[in-house]
Amino acid sequence: MSLSNTPAPPDHGTGPDGPAGAFAEPTRKVTPRWVTGLVLVNVGINAAFFGPINIFIGQQAISIDEPSKEAVLSLATACGAAVSLVANPLFGALSDRTTSRFGRRAPWVLAGAVLAAIALLAMSGATTVALLVAFWCLMQLGANAAYAAITAAVPDRVPVLQRGKVGGLAAMGQTLGILTGAVFGAVVSGNFMVGYWLCAGALLLSVLPYLVHRNDPVLPKGVLPRFRLAPFLRGFWISPRLYPDFAWAGLTRFLVNVGNQLTIVYLLFFLRDILELEDPPAGVLVLTGIYAVMVMITAVIAGPWSDRVGRRKPFVIGSSAIIAIAALIMAFFPVWPGALAGAAVLGIGFGAYVAVDYALLTQVLPLALDRGKDMGIINVANSLPQVVAPTLALIAVTYWGGYRSLFLAAAVIGLLGAVFVVKIKGVR
Repeated sequence: MSLSNTPAPPDHGTGPDGPAGAFAEPTRKVTPRWVTGLVLVNVGINAAFFGPINIFIGQQAISIDEPSKEAVLSLATACGAAVSLVANPLFGALSDRTTSRFGRRAPWVLAGAVLAAIALLAMSGATTVALLVAFWCLMQLGANAAYAAITAAVPDRVPVLQRGKVGGLAAMGQTLGILTGAVFGAVVSGNFMVGYWLCAGALLLSVLPYLVHRNDPVLPKGVLPRFRLAPFLRGFWISPRLYPDFAWAGLTRFLVNVGNQLTIVYLLFFLRDILELEDPPAGVLVLTGIYAVMVMITAVIAGPWSDRVGRRKPFVIGSSAIIAIAALIMAFFPVWPGALAGAAVLGIGFGAYVAVDYALLTQVLPLALDRGKDMGIINVANSLPQVVAPTLALIAVTYWGGYRSLFLAAAVIGLLGAVFVVKIKGVR
């Protein structure tokens, strides 16, 4: 369904830098320089996301209200994720209509990164739960604006036969960002204020190479119909009946991400309270490092492999099952060696999953005119689990029997995601 409920705009030029280049299916391979910029943006955004989620918000929750630390962490992450549910498709849709001389996506990458960095700096001084939650929501607003734009740049510029490879490299960037956040957590030794500043600096620096070499076609004014609010809002509904592959792809990504989030959301507390590690942040760094190495290895292997064989679904199904196995390891072997093995297996599965599923998603988008909005809607499947998982995690740990129940729930939900991939018919 089109954002504007109108037919695609007329062809005003077919070159890659002309206005129709914004809507045409890309055929020219992207350059290594462009891909490097894309990867670095993913590094910065994910450092800004997961440094706080995995380390700093938890430490800040302990300093504000230690007896209720789990509830504070769940509240902050759930509220921030709720903001992202709206922000990602909204800014994706706005970027679709942006007529800046710098392109459609680049202005939102820059503005979003700046807003998110300001919010992170503000978080460093938050001394109440209310301020912590408010500034984290503001950070999610900015970071999701940047993420919506950079995600839409892939179907804009990358041909289908290169998307597995680019998806794998983007996954590597995401993982390096998560690892960077963990490194920050270990380096600052509990000083979350400094950690937030490091995340903000990393985010701002990460977007510069992409902005310099953005290759973002300009959309001239007048190409799209005049903006009207009602059709704009209606455009966010994409009928599962008309576009079933898009709906199934979103559902499977949601389920797998819920399973993954359930495995990691209380990792700091799991290491602190169950494994009783002397230095839980260092433990998070070790596990994240193992996870990151395996993600990067499998992402850069599975993505190009799926390009060569022209298949996506077998990779997605197999990697989803591996992610579930990681949760089972954590459930039945709650010791440090079990955690090490779980991190390695989770990395193997999630690296292959993110790389290939990313390519699959770009192949089920309804219309080229609405790539930013449609990718933003798909990105809800990344954000909504951050609302659902903390709530399920709190219930599991508090009422369902503790961390074993938490990890078992993660495995079952992730396996459901693998099962429903077979419903996608338009992609092999």
